[in-house]
Amino acid sequence: MSPYDSRMVDLPHEHRVEIAFLVASPVHRLEGRPSDGPRDEPGEPPSRVSVRVRAGLGIVGDRYFGQRAHRTAAVTVMAVESVERVARELGVEAGLDPVDTRRNVLLRGADVDRLRGMRFSIDSGHGPVEFQGHRPANPCAWMDVMLAPGAFRALRGRGGVRCEPLGDGILTVGPAVLRTERPLGTRTATGRGSSDAPRRASGIPDQWTGVPPVTAIVSPLVKLDSWLARNTYVAAISAG
Repeated sequence: MSPYDSRMVDLPHEHRVEIAFLVASPVHRLEGRPSDGPRDEPGEPPSRVSVRVRAGLGIVGDRYFGQRAHRTAAVTVMAVESVERVARELGVEAGLDPVDTRRNVLLRGADVDRLRGMRFSIDSGHGPVEFQGHRPANPCAWMDVMLAPGAFRALRGRGGVRCEPLGDGILTVGPAVLRTERPLGTRTATGRGSSDAPRRASGIPDQWTGVPPVTAIVSPLVKLDSWLARNTYVAAISAG
């Protein structure tokens, strides 16, 4: 078995996706107070056709590349559908530019927010680039400036994932294969993950997924209490 095959055994779930946008910028545009507006960004536009990823460092040419404080959050991944849903919710008929979120990798066709805590790889034709998903890429107040008023609140819970690059490689815009450790839903036309509905309808938070339902825990306790009460009653009669 080749090294590639052995790695893919650990990532058995395959998803056909599209890398819609790639973003890399050496400039921290969103610093200070949002009311003051973003900083100027001289040079080439942040949207790229391809980017080079380096393990433990990030995307070459990006502002977070090689920053020790951002080692586990050097690359941000987000679902394009989330931005499209926000545009609909806010009534922005012209749509919103996903590049303005400043997320590095914008995917179409996968429930990206479920990559938290998961190892995964993206292959756009140059070999798989592996990542470890960590904490959510929570939106900030700058989204009201960069996208539209109300976007900050509307993006909560679907701002993407901060990731640590585990391998070197190249990503390019276009069709790609996303491989994951566990099954991953797809983003629907409404921007909601296809596997979210049952969990959200039940009110179970994401971090409780996989925890036994309360009834599974309470039911044995009720039976035990009933057994103790019955046997205590029998013992009392016998003693009398």
